[in-house]
Amino acid sequence: MKATQTLSDEHKVILRVLAALETASTRLQAGESINPAFFTDAADFIKGFADGCHHRKEEGVLFPAMIQAGLPRESGPVAVMLSEHEEGRRFTRGMRQAAEKLAAGDQDARLEIVSNAQAYVRLLRQHIQKEDYILFPMADKVIPLERQPQVNDDFDKVEREETGEGVHEKYLALAEKLTREIG
Repeated sequence: MKATQTLSDEHKVILRVLAALETASTRLQAGESINPAFFTDAADFIKGFADGCHHRKEEGVLFPAMIQAGLPRESGPVAVMLSEHEEGRRFTRGMRQAAEKLAAGDQDARLEIVSNAQAYVRLLRQHIQKEDYILFPMADKVIPLERQPQVNDDFDKVEREETGEGVHEKYLALAEKLTREIG
């Protein structure tokens, strides 16, 4: 199914940002001076790309197609993925708020940034593994072949209509900036 490959490809971009975020938070934890804007930019990427583009396709298209094919929403893999999406949003909000405090001069916020950033990285790496190696192959099997072209079309519609023209490209550029900046 093209749709699950699209999501796996997006995971590669997210993993690059996770690596940069992990490096930046480790350096911050070690006492290095890292511009707080790096962490607010990372939060922007997470909110706009990982959540806004990627999770929107999963939550708005893929998961409903899997539920329609017979998987339960309130338990099992779909419920776990939805719960982890929410947990990631909490870590991202915490990281952004702490980065804003650090930018305002609160040096104690460094620990909050590190804690939220590293928790997010751990969560997302495990989450991506589950999706790539369990959930997506499951989706490819349970969603009927005749329904799969509609899932692909709905992904394109999310990209075109819901996230907006050029948004995907904007976040790919931000991912590149974050990776270079901390590299």
